[in-house]
Amino acid sequence: MTRRNFIKWLIAAVWASILTLSALFMFRRFREAAGHENITKPATATPQVGMTEAKQATEDAGPLLSFFIISDLHVNSGISAQSNHLRKALDDIKTFRDKAQAIMITGDITDSGTPADYREFKNIMSQYELPRVYANMGNHDYYNVWIGKNGAWSQDTFPNGKTDAMARQAFTSMFNLEKPYHDVRLNGFHFILLSQETYVQEKPEVGEGAWYSDEQLNWFRSKMAENKDGKPVFVMIHQELPPVGQDGGNHMLIKAREFREILKPYRNVFVFSGHTHQDFTVNTEHYIKETFHWFKNSSIGIVMNTKYENVRKGAAQGLFVEVYTNKVVLRGREFSNRTWIKEADWAVPLSD
Repeated sequence: MTRRNFIKWLIAAVWASILTLSALFMFRRFREAAGHENITKPATATPQVGMTEAKQATEDAGPLLSFFIISDLHVNSGISAQSNHLRKALDDIKTFRDKAQAIMITGDITDSGTPADYREFKNIMSQYELPRVYANMGNHDYYNVWIGKNGAWSQDTFPNGKTDAMARQAFTSMFNLEKPYHDVRLNGFHFILLSQETYVQEKPEVGEGAWYSDEQLNWFRSKMAENKDGKPVFVMIHQELPPVGQDGGNHMLIKAREFREILKPYRNVFVFSGHTHQDFTVNTEHYIKETFHWFKNSSIGIVMNTKYENVRKGAAQGLFVEVYTNKVVLRGREFSNRTWIKEADWAVPLSD
């Protein structure tokens, strides 16, 4: 081969290599533009996409259980405002139809626990097709001891021929219960409703606090022990808890240290209290994370600000809870205008 021919051959070979590399580059760009995965992409990419899709599919399938929690209805046969608030709440709740499988009431169903108050409550509830309703007692459900023969408040004649036992009987008869405290399972999820068991006619020292007997607390301990699978457990109380490490007094859960000790071994426990009537829109804590998730509900009957003033007289508030496989979503509801309350919006991840 002459020198000139060799140079021609070398140039041609170089150009052929360049064209080959260019073709490979363009082919690769074409594959990427067409959506083909890079063959050097890490093998972990596919499982990550699958996990995301599975999580999205779970949420798209909807919640495993949904329910309302309402508190402090304060139905009073002689005052129409609270009854009207309850009707507004039920008018809203019924529009959810099968999207709500239960209604939980965390105490103070009535203003004074009189037969007339309970008749008013029953009359209102009977006008609606609702999901199952469950309730516990609040301090106001014991207030019949303060009501005199003329139906008015009569502190001087306390207990006005009434007893705390009569208050318990009125409540258990209304909800067809053997005891004021009870539990239920809904769609496989455990609900435990604890109840104040006595008031000042039997135990003057309890004041407006929630006193639980040893029998009830032992029952509570045994019920919690049934939950070993890590699924969410929902515990209903009425009065709020004192600071951690303390027992409560007036307006609080009295045997709070034992209550917390019972819950400590378990994950994914949600506790709901009422009693304080605090507006979801005011600057106060409605969610406190301890070893459990504690939510302080507002009120149907009388919503109050931080000074315990009823300035928004038309407000009627509660919680809507949705349970998913990996989280619990809780939203405050303003029943008076059927809107969600932006200040009360939580998504709590569940622990494995």
